[in-house]
Amino acid sequence: MSGPSPVLADMVPALGQHGLHVRGVVHFPGGQGGPALSGGGHARAVVLIGNVGGSLWEAFCNWRQRQADRGGEHPLDAWSKAVIGDIARHFGATPYYPSDQPYQPFQQWAMQAEGLRASPLGILIHPQYGLWHGYRGALGFAGEIEGEARPPSDREICEACPDKPCLSTCPVTAVLRDRFDVAGCRSHLVTTEGKAGCMARGCLARAACPVGSHYRYPEAQLRFHMEALRLPSG
Repeated sequence: MSGPSPVLADMVPALGQHGLHVRGVVHFPGGQGGPALSGGGHARAVVLIGNVGGSLWEAFCNWRQRQADRGGEHPLDAWSKAVIGDIARHFGATPYYPSDQPYQPFQQWAMQAEGLRASPLGILIHPQYGLWHGYRGALGFAGEIEGEARPPSDREICEACPDKPCLSTCPVTAVLRDRFDVAGCRSHLVTTEGKAGCMARGCLARAACPVGSHYRYPEAQLRFHMEALRLPSG
């Protein structure tokens, strides 16, 4: 499939009714380095699909209420596959999901497509949306899709932040300049303090970031993501 602009123009409203957005396009000239397509060969273009702030939450909750099993063990993944799978079939594309093997390099694709960089929390930070965005899937196309792939920003958003509240807000200092202490974070979340803090209101360090704060997820969505973590008993 070729003709890029019409494809994206038609895709935007199809995604929009589910609270999803086209997040960028990654180009693979000649298919070199592109992911495998279901019909054979490799993608020449991959369109990233995701949420901006809490844009998907209402559509997801409405879908979940209609499911007899509330969407199963991993409802957000199930919803993403149902929605993006339908759109992939409509456009003759191959869908990819962050939860499925073979795992695709979604972070690398996002850095290439949107010029993003990683924050100390490991989440890619967006100059407009901050840490409040995500990628729910991607569509691979055999033909070229016009869409600007932006190079990484010359401006390090986190380095330019004078106060760096994400480093000082975490109650167990799990957020460090050069790494994120996953074990320390998870151990804290099962404590009384952790349950009343981050588990109830979302990661305090993430919420402390001043970039894109008005895109912060609604409280119900924050709790959903925290409750989805597989934590040690405590």
